[in-house]
Amino acid sequence: MSYTTIIHASSLTNDEEKQITGKIPGELIQREGYYRLIHSGKVERAMLEQLRVQFDFDLNCLPESFNPEEVGLLITDMDSTLIAIECIDEIADMQGIKAEVSEITEAAMRGELDFAASLKKRVALLAGLPADQLQRVYDERLRLNPGADKMLAGLKQKGIKTALVSGGFTFFTNQLKGEIGLDYTLANTLEIENGKLTGRVSGDIVGAEAKAALLQSLCKELGITTNQVIAMGDGANDLLMLEKAGLSVAYHAKPAVREATSVAFDHSGLEGVCHLLQL
Repeated sequence: MSYTTIIHASSLTNDEEKQITGKIPGELIQREGYYRLIHSGKVERAMLEQLRVQFDFDLNCLPESFNPEEVGLLITDMDSTLIAIECIDEIADMQGIKAEVSEITEAAMRGELDFAASLKKRVALLAGLPADQLQRVYDERLRLNPGADKMLAGLKQKGIKTALVSGGFTFFTNQLKGEIGLDYTLANTLEIENGKLTGRVSGDIVGAEAKAALLQSLCKELGITTNQVIAMGDGANDLLMLEKAGLSVAYHAKPAVREATSVAFDHSGLEGVCHLLQL
């Protein structure tokens, strides 16, 4: 059986080629922006980690069950994955309490705090903030992570549906859906009264279970299996969703997430998804 390792580098020196193929013997094929290395034996993750550190670019061996031609859905987290910020931390900055809220966010993403409880605690600190500050965050601070445009164009080219699922807020996911052409979104709703945040979330909290449930429900809706899904995230509340996908991607992620996923982007931008799809 042959395996494919994706080398997320636009070019390799002769020395880099020799060192990589010396440790992973196989056929090296250069593509636009990356390389495919076709080899007969499975590569130990520790070997890839060693090379990743040595060369400052990512190497990922695709699972043998993953077929890029059959992918029907990419489902991704929003904060610090599709976009470069944590929205709740930037909202908190408008209230002058970013450091306090960021500390809770980091602990929750590492899995040290219950996500729902930590979200309620953080949102409570936002009580009284004028709701128009949310648009300021969107306009002034929200940016897509590098490579997002290329990834989205590649997914559209392949007819792959896109879902954005977030423990963040619908204010941001809904605008992103319209702006960049996503197919599905799910997030929490901030309660607003008299033009100000109440410090509460409306309805059920979108956390780890809801993210995983959306993946499964979209598979049913689209008539595909979970093996035909790429899931991507960076924090502990993404783990249940990532576990269910045929290919799970840790995007500049916390250690617990990197250890649990099929592949990891430590250096690559979101264009790395196109490499996994062999576009």
